Amino acid sequence: MREASGVWRLDETRGARFVDPGRPISPDTMAIHHIQDAWVQGAGYWRAVAPPILRPDDGVIALAAHRAAFEQRYCTAALSGGADWICTWKCALRLWPDLPRFSNQMLRYLRRPEGLVHELGLPAHRALPDAYVTAHHLRDMLNQTTVEQLLAWSREPGLLPRVPAGAERGKAWSTLDVEALEMMRSGRDADIAFTAMTELRRRGVLADETATTPGQGQLL
Repeated sequence: MREASGVWRLDETRGARFVDPGRPISPDTMAIHHIQDAWVQGAGYWRAVAPPILRPDDGVIALAAHRAAFEQRYCTAALSGGADWICTWKCALRLWPDLPRFSNQMLRYLRRPEGLVHELGLPAHRALPDAYVTAHHLRDMLNQTTVEQLLAWSREPGLLPRVPAGAERGKAWSTLDVEALEMMRSGRDADIAFTAMTELRRRGVLADETATTPGQGQLL
């Protein structure tokens, strides 16, 4: 993905390769990804395969993934060279809060990104098709706001547009009373706690100060 004349566009560069997990693939995993043991034998282990992909010769502005926290568990700083990350899930929550759902595949069908070839985005839950779909979301995000803003949102927990669970599920945060918000901001779910805290700050109940939250050219 490259910027030209202020507009971000997708180029034709794409690719994928198998990785030997070092153990048999379970039937549950095969049912999701449809990758079989014979296909990955001798493909190379992750620590050898990952660095050339995560650190291409011409460098990257950032790495990007939908729900990037999952990828970061495996694409560690040691393997990626400490690259910044853009989480397209967190950014979708900010840019398109009126949408009913925010999974990679739901965004594909809710937004119908221009230029997305249906067949190239299949099968779902395979690295290359999923990355292909995510790249279209990322391109649209970059054409709505800046790389710096996407990185900033990605460093924070997700700002949920509606209450995701419990008795208040589906409600706007603005409809909750302070007691409910205080309870939610003390919970263990980082996204719910962050969103409740943000709403309390909006109301002036909490001081409006920058929260301390864990962190998370060409874009890869």
